[in-house]
Amino acid sequence: MSNPNSQEFLNAASVVQKLSQRPGDDEMLELYSYFKQAVAGDASDDSKPGILDFKGKAKWKAWKSRAGLNKHDSECKYISCVQLLINKYGVQQ
Repeated sequence: MSNPNSQEFLNAASVVQKLSQRPGDDEMLELYSYFKQAVAGDASDDSKPGILDFKGKAKWKAWKSRAGLNKHDSECKYISCVQLLINKYGVQQ
């Protein structure tokens, strides 16, 4: 995907809901991190979840790891990840 537009990104996001099997936690964190980076930009330290919010902390840490990645590249990475998951799990009809 050399030049994805927002529609391609949104289409990929909707396909994730139609995968035949739920991706694993690591795959979901990877998707989440690219999605959040594409729509919200870099994660701020102010948005870091509390110490007992383990799920939230994992998601924030994954998002924070994408700091500096621009919207276009984040969308490209997200779309590529979705394509890999489609190939791995298939899509429900």
